[in-house]
Amino acid sequence: MPIRFFTAGESHGPGLTAILEGMPAGLPLTGEDINRDLRRRQKGYGSGGRMQIEKDGIIITAGVMNGLTTGAPIALQVQNRDFKSWKERDIRPITTPRPGHADLTGAVKYGYRELRLSLERASARETTMRVAIGAICKTFLRQFDIAVDGYVSQLGDVVADLTDMSLDERIARNEDNDVRCPDAAAAEKMHTLIRQVKIDKDTLGGVFEVVARGLPPGLGSHVHYDRKLDGRLVGAMVSIQAMKGAEIGSGFENAGKRGSQVHDEIVVDESGLLSRSSNRAGGLEGGISTGEPVVVRVAMKPISTMLRGAASVDLATGAANPTVYERSDFCALPRAVPVGEAMMAIVLADALMEKLGGDSLEEMKPRFAALRGNRLDDLPMDNVAWRFGYDV
Repeated sequence: MPIRFFTAGESHGPGLTAILEGMPAGLPLTGEDINRDLRRRQKGYGSGGRMQIEKDGIIITAGVMNGLTTGAPIALQVQNRDFKSWKERDIRPITTPRPGHADLTGAVKYGYRELRLSLERASARETTMRVAIGAICKTFLRQFDIAVDGYVSQLGDVVADLTDMSLDERIARNEDNDVRCPDAAAAEKMHTLIRQVKIDKDTLGGVFEVVARGLPPGLGSHVHYDRKLDGRLVGAMVSIQAMKGAEIGSGFENAGKRGSQVHDEIVVDESGLLSRSSNRAGGLEGGISTGEPVVVRVAMKPISTMLRGAASVDLATGAANPTVYERSDFCALPRAVPVGEAMMAIVLADALMEKLGGDSLEEMKPRFAALRGNRLDDLPMDNVAWRFGYDV
């Protein structure tokens, strides 16, 4: 069964809800498996006051009994502590849309007569439940020794020097500081830049990278466009609030090079294992995993709620009017890393289940052990002439 999930809830409403369908039976799962990533999502230099209010903790209400998934849909809830401040309050109308947010486009689509209706659902508060669902998918992937991790590689115009740092080193250092940057020198510059942007009443974006290690070759497909792992991953990443671009490996850099400088040459060792001399393709070829680490780089725009405001139009009067500040982050990039990890984990868990089949973890593990690999013994070739054979 493919993975499907739904989230519901508003940023300042009573709480957030999610339903995850497709997780097999028999997966060990506790609230702490989820809360660990929820805590990570709330921490990051440049975050606003909301993260001082909320102390997100998951409530599992269905699909997990005695610490094991049952195969039924899993229901999750997180309460919004801030709701008590809004419950009995007359809410000031919002009629001036913020550039870059869903205020205006949501009103156009749904005919809202109050822009807060857009704000409440478009808010990145919704990613709380994506992280919760992703944490479950990470727990599933770990059963097969697959790990998903991320880190910040650029914040504003500060670019981390990761050239001589292996993926394992980057991941080992990704929680060493509160901007989630493995390069300590760059992290200090990022701190300085965020402090300045607060003074300037502005916001910052940047780039983070998400890496999957231990993924077997053969996941995804080159046969159907909508099963290509590249497309599924990029689509998942840019579905996250404020993400405006994603690439697999060094995709955009590769576009300016010659093929001889780009393609990952195939080599074989004495045991017959095929591998790549590099990983510029980011672990995917033809929409299928190669067995190398899968690397996705994601570009986040500066968030649209700025203390300084921006030029806009009051829809109630038709007059030019600057936007009014609504409590928000100055830089949400470090907090976006766990969200990107979650979306990658969801896509990869779905692709792995698609490959393995089965309704329980017990069924899946032997099938995983029997998967075809990158070995000459796994890839016998007929090596004879043949014809298409179509009768047309």
